[in-house]
Amino acid sequence: MKADFDYIWTDKKRTIFGLPISFTRYFLTEKKFITRKGFFTIEEDEFDLYRVIDKKLVLPFGERLFGCGTVVINVKDADTPVKEIKCIKSPRSFMQLLDEQVEKMRDDYGIRGRDMIQEPHCHSDEDGYDA
Repeated sequence: MKADFDYIWTDKKRTIFGLPISFTRYFLTEKKFITRKGFFTIEEDEFDLYRVIDKKLVLPFGERLFGCGTVVINVKDADTPVKEIKCIKSPRSFMQLLDEQVEKMRDDYGIRGRDMIQEPHCHSDEDGYDA
């Protein structure tokens, strides 16, 4: 399949023994992260990198044996607020690459982390006490 974008990073979800025998593929471009699933019916999900709020690395024993890990990304996105990039090779280097691209996109759009967090709604009366 010819590349639609210029990919910075790509990998497949690993299955048994860390082998890439899966129909789930992950792509990182300069501006977006794309997940493509399926064989007969292909489903793609994507989010803009500047919308990343937080990320977490999960290293289960079975995945660690084969140099794999799962990255969980919290995104300010309506349809996919939590994105799991399951069982990929070299997850720490992927997280570092993702950090670099997220910071680059935030700088381009002039967005900081505090701009992504919603303020809690609290109602107060005239005396300044919470109602």
